[in-house]
Amino acid sequence: METKSYEQAFEELQIIVKEIESGTVSVDMLSEKVKRAGELIRFCKDKLLKTEEEVNQVLKEIEK
Repeated sequence: METKSYEQAFEELQIIVKEIESGTVSVDMLSEKVKRAGELIRFCKDKLLKTEEEVNQVLKEIEK
């Protein structure tokens, strides 16, 4: 399952968390949900770090 944007990943992650918290996820599906949540968290973290680096680079260029 490919994630295209931070917003999509974050939205999907929120859905997974709500499902797990509500207890509607079967034991059989729990592992898959947790794995997908981990993928989404990594994606969001990487996206945030990349954005931070890009913003810092632009700010450095502006300061010159």
